[in-house]
Parts: sequence; structure tokens; C-alpha cells
Amino acid sequence: MSEPKPPTPTGGDTYKGWLFKWTNYIKGYQRRWFVLSNGLLSYYRTQAEMGHTCRGTINLATANIAVEDSCNFVISNGGAQTYHLKANSEVERQRWITALELAKAKAVHMQAESDDSGDECPAVPPTPGQGGGRNSEVQSTLRTLNSKVEDLNTCNDLIVKHGSALQRSLSELEGIRAGGDMGEKIRQVTERATLFRITSNAMINACRDFLSLAQSHSKRWQKALQVERDQRIRLEETLEQLAKQHNHLERAFRGATVLPPSFSNPSLGNKGGASGKGDASDEDDENEFFDAMEDPAEFITVPADPKYHRRSGSNVSGLSNETGMDDQSVNFDELSLASNPESPQPLELEPVRQRRTRIPDKPNYYLNLWSIMKNCIGKELSKIPMPVNFNEPLSMLQRLSEDLEYYELLDKGAKCQSSLEQMCYVAAFTVSSYSTTVHRTGKPFNPLLGETFELDRLKDCGYRSLCEQVSHHPPAAAHHAMSEKGWSLRQEITLASKFRGKYLSIMPLGSIQCIFEKSNNHYSWKKVTTTVHNIIVGKLWIDQSGEIDVVNHKTGDRCHLKFAPYSYFSRDVPRKVTGVVTDKDGKAHYVLSGTWDEKMEFSRIMQSSKGENGTEGKQRTVYQTLKAKEIWKKNPLPDGAENMYYFSTLALTLNEPEDGVAPTDSRRRPDQRLMEDGRWDEANAEKQRLEEKQRTNRREREREAVKAASSPEEADAGETGTEASEVSDETDTEDSPPHTPVACK
Repeated sequence: MSEPKPPTPTGGDTYKGWLFKWTNYIKGYQRRWFVLSNGLLSYYRTQAEMGHTCRGTINLATANIAVEDSCNFVISNGGAQTYHLKANSEVERQRWITALELAKAKAVHMQAESDDSGDECPAVPPTPGQGGGRNSEVQSTLRTLNSKVEDLNTCNDLIVKHGSALQRSLSELEGIRAGGDMGEKIRQVTERATLFRITSNAMINACRDFLSLAQSHSKRWQKALQVERDQRIRLEETLEQLAKQHNHLERAFRGATVLPPSFSNPSLGNKGGASGKGDASDEDDENEFFDAMEDPAEFITVPADPKYHRRSGSNVSGLSNETGMDDQSVNFDELSLASNPESPQPLELEPVRQRRTRIPDKPNYYLNLWSIMKNCIGKELSKIPMPVNFNEPLSMLQRLSEDLEYYELLDKGAKCQSSLEQMCYVAAFTVSSYSTTVHRTGKPFNPLLGETFELDRLKDCGYRSLCEQVSHHPPAAAHHAMSEKGWSLRQEITLASKFRGKYLSIMPLGSIQCIFEKSNNHYSWKKVTTTVHNIIVGKLWIDQSGEIDVVNHKTGDRCHLKFAPYSYFSRDVPRKVTGVVTDKDGKAHYVLSGTWDEKMEFSRIMQSSKGENGTEGKQRTVYQTLKAKEIWKKNPLPDGAENMYYFSTLALTLNEPEDGVAPTDSRRRPDQRLMEDGRWDEANAEKQRLEEKQRTNRREREREAVKAASSPEEADAGETGTEASEVSDETDTEDSPPHTPVACK
């Protein structure tokens, strides 16, 4: 009924034959002529229809092939098309299955190659001539060899499958007795042996073709490889010679000396003369650039191959003379500070305090958040009482102090000679403050009015920090930090938050100020919106989204950072952050990219130009940049962090008891201490008692305020004192807004 075609067609070969196709329950199976070609299975009523009428076609690249019984099999592409087919015999059915599987493997491979070739855009178009022809020939040969390898893999799978079936039949044949079943078993063994022979022949043919191709091209490839090696050696020798010449020219230029006679060659003289303008030509000769595309809303940075950025050891600074932005400027500052005899030297070494590295594990208490939140939809969060089960044993003041975990970024920024490079470190510090929030789904304790937290790390880190709760309703905190390395930081934070049922939005209000003493550069920025998802069902997860403008009020420099919100349909990496550093005239100098939970990189922009229009019709800007370099990387979490509220190494030490702290310090809060010790029931009871006391104190303050307003002459007598002295007695209140760990980050 079908033509005796081999079951392993290759390339453009076709496989044709008669099969029975299921039509409907009235007509049942109908005889149709099927043609398999180029990964497509088509059928016709008769062979005569092949020239003009095709009844149906299915693409095997996305199809699923299933065997139902000895003669029936099904081909489906996910529901849109389904062919129920039947062959005359099991052998005929297996021939079709073998041909279909080979055609499917080839179609999938060709589709993958097509997708890869469509995604890749060559940086330089292939030049016509011998080089382009050789490359095309090699690519064609590789595609052919890959096709043969796919055929070998498919045949190998089929041989294993049919060999196992043949072995089972032989075992059954040995176990049965002579009788009526003997003839049926012998027939099955004969059919399966035939299938095994067909598949083995296909495997042998494919191996022979592959071996022939490999042998015919082996000598040609070896010769081409040797030519490439010789060219590489000559290129390396030329580059080494150019590097030596450049070294002499650079030294002569920097020393303002006359060039020796050996370098009086006109071409070399021109090169040396051109370097007098900030060594721009030298930088262009030695550095390869890559393009970074930017939309008005975002841009993408593509890292370049490291081999294009090798620099000679003598090339200390190319464009650094112009802007002071060389990659090694910080290292040179550190060396100069270390070698400066006037720099203060420690007279004696004091032992650094060993701080704790663990806290008690978090108890496994179950509490349904939705049972508490379902009646609070649309309300202000300051009106929602929360048990400590959803807290973490830190206050919001301590969470604000966690912003200083990567204080080294500001230390490095203080050493920068260029305000633009300093801006990069400040921007990286801004992003790093969110790195601890990715797993922190518990909310900190809300501070009392007058509560403080002092973080003194002068001996080990060189900075000291102080936070205070300066307003009760609305809650607001002030934070000030100073460093011996020449920078200071202050921030005033209050919160606007809403619960929307499925997610929780927290909008920090207020600004952050950073001042460097040496340059007197004054930076300011604000925080982005924090969203806590899956409040109702599922696992809580946190996202940061929005835009930040870091502004240098002295020079007018600006860095625009964009925190991309998470999207299930986005191809970008999750938690992506991008930014561009510009001067007061709007000229871009640096590109920053990375994620707020892992690391940030920065690249220096060498040239910019207008590119294609973006998806919204706005014209893109093409930046030519140097290779990206890492500016910040998140510290790994300590061992067992998942059992310690995902605290970082710094967070584990924030609530550690210390002598000499103020009575208003957050470390003295009893409910917070009880929670850290794992005594949650006692912590909840203490919290409930103190909330009632807090409400009473608030009503008393309101009455005194009304009385003072009605009797101005008694205003001084009615002035109330701070509650800071009661920090050791009071704790988080239901009048203070609950705060997730990301609210202060």
C-alpha cells in the first residue's frame, strides 16, 4: 500500500505512502495519500491531487507523535490539529514512525538554528572575498555535520528502543510452549527483527555519511587553523612593538622632553603630537568599544569580549587627564594616602570587639495573615493592629541604620577626584541599601516618640550613626551618620502606605543628603516605592520599583536610576536597575546597570549618537562605552540565615545588648527583646498592654493640646515631655503604621 521508501530521509528527501485517516464517526477511517517533506506532513485524497489541492498540513517541529496500538498512531500539535492514522501492518506503521521522528528532529534543529541566526546581529558585515567565502563554507559544513549528528542520535534512540522490544519477544518466545501461540510469537519476533534491521541500516548509512564528510574536511580545517595561528602570532608581535613605541611616546610627552632621534619618524611624530590633546587618540587606538542602546525609559548594556580591552602596563591614564576618571584613580589615592608621611598613623592597636554571628532561630508559629487583614482593605495602615508574628526583632531605626552596610562605597567616593566618578559610587550606595530587603518579609517594630538608636563603629568601620523618632503621628524618623573618611549622611523619612488586598504599597517620603568634606559636593535623592505581593495567598515576595534622581547640588551632575518593576512577561532579569550619569549640560559620561539584590556595574561612555526609534516612537541614544566594571556586589548571607529572619551579618549585630547605650535606645525595648529570644506569646501580651498605654498617652496629649490652644497663657504649663524615657517600657503601637522591611530601605 505504501512505497518502499527508506525510513530515514535526509535533507530534502520525502517519504510518501498510503495511510488510513480518521474522518468522523459516520465515515470512519478513509484512505489518504500522505507526503512527508521538509518537516511537514501533508495529505491528499489521491496522488493526482498533489499538484493542486492539499487537504491538510501539520508542522512536525511542534507536533507530538504517539503510538496507540500495533497499527494506529496519533500526530497532534497541541490541540489545533490532530491526525488519527492507521497503517496496514505494524512494520508499515513503524516505518512511518521512524521517518516522522527523524523529520521532527531535523525540523526542531533547523528551527533552533533559524532563531539563533535571527537573534545574532554581526557587529561588522562580512567582507567579500576569500575570507567571507571560507566562513560561509565552514558554516555550511558545520550545519551538515550537525544534521548528521542529529540523525545518528535519533537512530541510536530507535535502535535502543527496537532492540529492547526484540529482546523481550525473544524472551517470551523461549518461555512459551509449542502450541497455537507459537506462530503469533514468531510473527512478532520477525516483524521486530525487521524493524531492528531497518533502523540499524539507517544508523550505518548515517555513520558512513558523517565519517565521509569529516574526513574530507579534516585536512582543510587543519590548514585553515594553522593559517589563523600564524596570523595571530604576527598580530601579537605587532601589538607588542606598538605598545613599546607608545610607552616611549607617552613618557616623552608627560616629561615634556624632546623626542630622541630614533623616534623622529614623521608618522610616529604625528601620533605623539595628537596625544597632546588629552591622549584621546591613544585611547581610541587601544580601546575597543561596544554599543549600549538606551530608550528614554531604559537602556541595555552588552558586555564586550575581554580580549578587546587588553592594555599595556605603561598606559596608566588615557582620558584620565581630561576628567580624572581613570579606573585606577581610587587605587592611586589609596597608595598616596598610605605613603604620605603626614597622614595620621595609629599609635597603638586596640582589639576590635567580636560581635555575635547568630541569634535564636525563628519559632515556627503559624498565623493566617488574611484573617487579620481581610477587614482592613482600603484603610490606612496606621489603624491596623498587628501581632509580633509578622515582625522581625529590629526596629525601624535599626533598619535605617542598615543603609550603612556598604559604607565602603562612600569611603571610595570620598577619595575620588572627579565628581562624576564620585556620583557613580553614590548611586551604587543608593542601590545597595535595598539589597537586604529581597527576603525580608517581616516588618520592623515601629519606634516610640523620642526613641533612639546609636550605631558606633568608629573603631572597626570609621563611622558613627544616630537615629531618632522625631514625630509620633504621622511617624517620622531622622538619621545622621558621620565618617572619619570625610563624608556625612542624613535622612528624614516618613511613610505613606496602603493595603490593596493582594499587595501592600509603601511610599517613603523625605530626602537623603550626603556631603563630602574634601570636595564639598552635596548629593540628595529619594527612595522608591516598595511593594509586598501575595498578601492573600502564596508566598510573600518584595519588589522595588520607581525612579531615583541623585543630584549633585554643587556641580549640577545628575544620575537617573530606574528600578524596573517585576513582570512575568518581561525578558529582562528580575530586579533590574539601570542609570545614566550626566553633567550639568546633560552630556552622558557613565552608564550603570545591574540588579538591586546582587550587584551593580558601571561603564564609561566614550561617544554617543542618535540611533533607531524605540518601541514608543522615541529616538534611542547609542552609547559607545568601555568594558563594564563591577562597582558593588552584595555580601553573602551568613549560614542559617533562613532561620534568622534572613538577617545580614550587620543586621545580626544591631540588636546585640551593649553597655553604655542611652535609656531610649532600641536595644532596650522589652517586646522586641522577648521576640528575639523566641518568647512570642509574652511579646504579644507585652505589646498589647503597651499599645493601650500608648493610646492613653496620646489622648492625654490631645487634651493638653486643646487646653493650650484655648488658654494661650497656659501653653508653657501644658507642654508635654517626650516619651523617650519610657522606651524601655513601651513598644510598637497600633497607632504607628506597620512597616515592612522594605519600607525603610
